[in-house]
Amino acid sequence: MKNILPSPLQYKNNHLYFDGKRLDTIAAKKRTPFYLYSKKTLRYYYEYFSKSAAKNGIVSPLVCYALKANSNKHVLNTLKLMGSGADVVSVGELKKAVKAGIDPQKIVFSGVAKTDEEIRYALKCGKKGIYSFNVESIEELDAINRIAKKEKRFARVAFRLNPRVAAKTHKHISTGNKTHKFGLLKEDILEAMDASHLWTNTTLVGLSIHIGSQLTEMKATIKAIEELSKLALELETPLEFLDVGGGLGIDYTQEEKAKLTSIDTYMKDVSAALEKYYYSKTDHCPRIVFEPGRIIVGKMGVLVSRVVRTKVSDSNHFTIIDAGMNDLIRPALYEAYHEVLPAAASKITISTDIVGPICETSDCFGTKRKLPKLSSGDLVVIDNAGAYGQTMASTYNERQIAPEFFI
Repeated sequence: MKNILPSPLQYKNNHLYFDGKRLDTIAAKKRTPFYLYSKKTLRYYYEYFSKSAAKNGIVSPLVCYALKANSNKHVLNTLKLMGSGADVVSVGELKKAVKAGIDPQKIVFSGVAKTDEEIRYALKCGKKGIYSFNVESIEELDAINRIAKKEKRFARVAFRLNPRVAAKTHKHISTGNKTHKFGLLKEDILEAMDASHLWTNTTLVGLSIHIGSQLTEMKATIKAIEELSKLALELETPLEFLDVGGGLGIDYTQEEKAKLTSIDTYMKDVSAALEKYYYSKTDHCPRIVFEPGRIIVGKMGVLVSRVVRTKVSDSNHFTIIDAGMNDLIRPALYEAYHEVLPAAASKITISTDIVGPICETSDCFGTKRKLPKLSSGDLVVIDNAGAYGQTMASTYNERQIAPEFFI
C-alpha cells in the first residue's frame, strides 16, 4: 500500500465527490453539520488489515476493533459480518458490541477503571463470558477474582504490560510509559503471579500492550513487543495469546503522508519482532491479537458543514461554519490537523481561519488555510473524521449531536 491512503473523496470538474456522488447532491436535503461515512472504505481497510496480517505470517490473527474510535451500529454490524472482534473500554461499548452480534469470545475489555458492575456484566456475556479482561492493576485483578468467585464463574484475564516506551505521538494519546496510568510494570506482574489468592477464579490467558494512538513509525512498537516477549518467556504459564495493541495512524497532514508506516510495513515489522524476540526462543505458539481503531475507520468519514458567514477583522479573515468543537473536538483538544475542503474548488484562494459557533477561542478547525472565498450556505468538508469524531462529541452550548449517514 502506498503511504497516501485511499479516501472516498475526490474532485471531478472542480466539484467534490464522496464515494462517486456529488457532495452537494448528498447534502441537498440534509441539515448540517452531519457525519458522512463510506461503507466501501470501511470494508477496504478492515479487509486489508486482516489479509496483511495473514500474508505476513501472523499466527491465528484476531482483529478486535477498538470501539472507542467509532461505535456507530452500522460500523459494528459491518465489521461483525467480516469476522471482527472488539476491544472495549466500558460496559456501554461492550453492550453495543454484543448487540451488533459480535461473539463475546472475540471481545477484550481494556481500561483502568472497570467497575464491579462492568466486571459482572462481562463475566455473564454469553456462555463463557468475554475472551479476556486486559488487567491494568493488581487491585483490578483482585476485584475480578472476587466477583468471579461470588458469581461462580472463571474469568479469563491478560495482564496489560506497561513496557516503559515513549511513543512518538501527541502526549495526550501516548499510553506506554511508566508515568501513564495504563498497564502494569513487569515487576508488579511477576509479583502478582505468586499471589495465590488472586487466582482462585481467574485464569491467565494472555499478555497485552498498547502504547498509544496515531503511531506513524515503528521503533517504539518494536521495543514494546520485545518487552512483551521477554515477559512472556519468563512466565511459566503457557499463554493463549499475545495482544500487540493498536494505534496505527493515518495521514492527516502532508508530513504524515511522507513518513507514514503502511499497513503492510506494520505487519511485517510486528511479525519480524515476534519471531526475533519470542517465537525463535520457544516452541510455544500463542495467537496474536490486534486492537486497531483509527486505521480501520479514520479515512471512511468526513464532517460536512455549511458556511454561516464570513468576517474580516483588520488583517484577519474568518470563515465561520456551523460545525463546532462539540462535533469534532480533536483540533481543540490535541491541536490536531484536519484538511478542510470546499465542495466547489477554485484556483483563486484567500487565507482564512475556519472557526465554529462555540463560545471558545479554541473552536477553530484551521488557521491561515488557503480556500476559495466562500459565502453563506457554501458546503465544506472536514476530512478524516471517521475516528474520534462523533464518539467524542458533546452537547456543549446545548447543541445537538451531529447525525451520521452512510453511503
